[in-house]
Amino acid sequence: MHQHLLQVEAISSRYGGIPVLHGVSLKVARGETVCVLGSNGAGKSTLLRAVMGSQRITDGRILFQGEEIQGLRTEEIVRRGVVYVPEGKMLFGPLPVEENLLLGAYTLKDERTIRRNLEFVYGLFPRLRERKQQPASTLSGGEQQMVAIGRGLMSNPQLLMLDEPSLGLAPLLVDEVLDTVHGLKKEGMTILLVEQSVREALDLADRGYVLQTGRITAEGTGRELLESDIFRSAFLGI
Repeated sequence: MHQHLLQVEAISSRYGGIPVLHGVSLKVARGETVCVLGSNGAGKSTLLRAVMGSQRITDGRILFQGEEIQGLRTEEIVRRGVVYVPEGKMLFGPLPVEENLLLGAYTLKDERTIRRNLEFVYGLFPRLRERKQQPASTLSGGEQQMVAIGRGLMSNPQLLMLDEPSLGLAPLLVDEVLDTVHGLKKEGMTILLVEQSVREALDLADRGYVLQTGRITAEGTGRELLESDIFRSAFLGI
């Protein structure tokens, strides 16, 4: 069994005094792609923000590479190798693509490493290389999502957390973005993915968890989830 890179153990969290997560546990092994599925308001983003340290937990603990990280500042968690790409992209529209990408390397000091990472990102997204001097705001939605993921990759993450990368994209672009995630998986990247394109996410992931109103109600491989009753009633309306 390869070592678990991330272990979330029975965490609870409140948002504006209202409980959002209730004893949520999940694990991500090194090199694994794990998806978290759930309807809006189930607590998926809260879960990712809790791992990033930007959402306080009231109970439980979070281990990364075997060490507790709850209570650390977000910047320290990034330095340890966790990167969170939020939904809504959060790009700096007026800045060129390349400047947006370089913002992701703020924890790195070594110019050579930064250049190497930039080359890696351009290798993954040739289209970004072609548009590197264009303001990010002039890109299509799918391309902007590539910039957001690329920026996340600039700091050499051990764990990449993607929050709804296909949100608001046309179906063709959804495939494109999820192909990107597949490419990263093939590169050996460890990925925790929150995604609303359920079938596509399960095709992609090694394992998945279903989060309903702040509780994990099912977990398993993609196939196990697609065939499970809980899953079918929650997502496929069967």
